[in-house]
Amino acid sequence: MPTKSLHIPTPDGRADAFAAFPDGGGRHPGVLLYPDAFGPRPELEKKARELAGHGYYVLVPNLYYRHGPAPVVELPEHIGAEARPALFERLVPLVQAHSTERVLRDADAYLRFLTAQPEVSEGPVATMGYCLGAALAMRTATAHPDRVAAVAGFHPGLLVTDAPDSPHRLVSELTAEVHLGLAEGDLTPEAIDELAKAFEAAGVCHTTEIYPGTVHGFTMSDTDAFDPAALQRHWDRLLPLLARTLTHP
Repeated sequence: MPTKSLHIPTPDGRADAFAAFPDGGGRHPGVLLYPDAFGPRPELEKKARELAGHGYYVLVPNLYYRHGPAPVVELPEHIGAEARPALFERLVPLVQAHSTERVLRDADAYLRFLTAQPEVSEGPVATMGYCLGAALAMRTATAHPDRVAAVAGFHPGLLVTDAPDSPHRLVSELTAEVHLGLAEGDLTPEAIDELAKAFEAAGVCHTTEIYPGTVHGFTMSDTDAFDPAALQRHWDRLLPLLARTLTHP
């Protein structure tokens, strides 16, 4: 699948990004893919390429562009347990600086850019994300219900918090269909119940599933958390969701 490096104009500067899309020309449904906390890297490019092979234009932005181009924090080829403390010491301040206001400004810019690409077909798009990116995908969909028809989040973080603007408190704004694939321990039973009640009260079509035997990060083959069976389950849930909700030319 072809990929290209891009720069997305935002109110706060230019966000570096990459896109993957099918060979052979034509226009394809758009997917905005938010990375996990480690940011864009070969693992995310591999996922974007695979998704593009199923007929989608996939845009992957660098969430930390305000701090420099990706990788903002140098990453080892394999992110093992020994590397994580030092990485998170540098990453946590970047995550904390990524306020809701910034998220929403970026989301608007990313969607405008995605839907303006000549390879992207008309109609709604999907948002998806891993870890931190799942919450960003949800925030994007609740802020733009007229443009986002599907949300997928895998081993999500920060979906249910005590904050007044916690993503789970905003699901009444959703028009998208939602799938959340959780690792065991990603959310407490109470948080899962709170999220389910919010979806049901809002009438949102959704599935929330705990992928058995998994730990946080299970889709990422460049980490110790990787689980090949759970990665396949993630594709088995994601691809039908996109096929149901997005318009294929």
